[in-house]
Amino acid sequence: MYTLLRPHLYVSSVFDIDFARLYRRGIRGLVVDLDNTLVPWNQREVTPAVAAWFRRARAAGLTCCIVSNNHDERVRGFAESVGAARIARAGKPRRRAFSRAMAAMQTHAGSTAVIGDQVFTDILGGNRLGLFTILVQPVAEHEFWGTRLLRRLEALVRRRLILGGGTPQSWGEG
Repeated sequence: MYTLLRPHLYVSSVFDIDFARLYRRGIRGLVVDLDNTLVPWNQREVTPAVAAWFRRARAAGLTCCIVSNNHDERVRGFAESVGAARIARAGKPRRRAFSRAMAAMQTHAGSTAVIGDQVFTDILGGNRLGLFTILVQPVAEHEFWGTRLLRRLEALVRRRLILGGGTPQSWGEG
């Protein structure tokens, strides 16, 4: 059970992800969470840094799909502005949204990574399908009330099961 909650990699932010290293691992598709992974919760504007991040991902040979539990209007607008596929109202950590994202990107479990800020949605969902999972620190403290409740339990998991203290790791080859 605990291995399903453990990310393969934990970094401070999406900007610390080495696309070339992912590509060398065989990763060709990125399932990317939206709220508090790329931008603060419910922020509609794409920052120049996030837009550039998506351009660098594509230049590195990676296809992206934004997978969010948020509503379609929000996810659609964001995804269109960065040129990514999208799955809204995903119901993460259910497997269906991750499978639909892989179908949209034409990837499979061995060639797909999940990037997100939540252990119980992004990491659990990705690990259930055998995807390479990357946990990032949330970009802001303000978030959906339900997420705030889960963060308390997640803090225990991070300290006790995942990271031996909850600090980001450097890139490992494991």
